[in-house]
Amino acid sequence: MTSDRYSTLIKMSDEDLMEQFQQGTVEAFNILVDKYSERLTHYLYGFLGDAKRCEDLLQETFLRVYRNRHSYQRIAKFSTWLYTIAGNLARSEYRKRKRRRMYSLQSVNRDNEEYELQLPDETFRPDNHAESTIQDKYIQDALNEIPESFREVVVLRDVQQLAYEEIAEITGLPMGTVKSRINRGRSKLQSLLKDVYQVEEV
Repeated sequence: MTSDRYSTLIKMSDEDLMEQFQQGTVEAFNILVDKYSERLTHYLYGFLGDAKRCEDLLQETFLRVYRNRHSYQRIAKFSTWLYTIAGNLARSEYRKRKRRRMYSLQSVNRDNEEYELQLPDETFRPDNHAESTIQDKYIQDALNEIPESFREVVVLRDVQQLAYEEIAEITGLPMGTVKSRINRGRSKLQSLLKDVYQVEEV
């Protein structure tokens, strides 16, 4: 592929890239893989806590995108469609496993208002998990105590920073349920991490 062609593709929206891919331009698919691999790695790791399985499911997610490319329609955002595929795989895997290890979240909730709680190692990567701090272990243990239904939406909102509307589409939940679960999940995290990070309750 010529550099001019690549320059044209790289400027396209996700939805335009999918349209190009549906028409046979594999390079468009490769650009999407490059764009979303790291984000999905964080998302999947939030469920599994296992770098190897995370890598397997990442590959499976993009394999399904490749195979099912013609089922995608522009009425949906590409990212929503992609996260739905990854989320289904993660939930299926989660049901097969009882032990989970999680990574740091970036924010919690106070009086139903979002605010930032600075946690260490915000650029966490599964491949350097062995070097995580003792505080990270407290965070992981706290996340293990939160129900899957809360953990999923909190990860989507506070780690992936997706809009409430997109989270509702990905999970298939009503907007009110999404917001309620995020607030309840954050509240549980705040309580569990209060002593470790000296979070002030207001």
